[in-house]
Amino acid sequence: MVYTVDKVDWQSEKSQLQHIRERVFVYELHIPKRIEFDNLDALAQHILVTDNMHSPVATGRLCNDGLIGRIAVLPQHRNRHVYKSLLNFIVKLAAEQGIEAISINCILNEVERFKNNGFTVQGHVFMEAGIPRQRMQCPIACFETRPFTLVH
Repeated sequence: MVYTVDKVDWQSEKSQLQHIRERVFVYELHIPKRIEFDNLDALAQHILVTDNMHSPVATGRLCNDGLIGRIAVLPQHRNRHVYKSLLNFIVKLAAEQGIEAISINCILNEVERFKNNGFTVQGHVFMEAGIPRQRMQCPIACFETRPFTLVH
């Protein structure tokens, strides 16, 4: 299958972006809707992945500080190609804007895997939607998609 990755505007593509994120985060992972959609959505840059039928299959966002988040991929499209394409697009977008390091908020049991792939711990463990997380950071020059599997 061929996928297309594009930067999209939150306001004009809000319904498609919300649809994917609701299916993954709210219905599948039981994240409260009030937590899933936040004030950063209006400020972040959003990416939309579509399949060869132009149907939305995945999304992610990049915040101004280099935080990558809200990576959501519909179940039938969870494959290495989609994740790699989406993440590489986001990191390229960050680099074009002069962001030198990207960060993610990963779940605790994945901290070591990210550390082994060039990420360093930033700050303290915190709770997000009832899930303990750790902010991890990596210089863009060292970024690889290898440690990312299911990053929902």
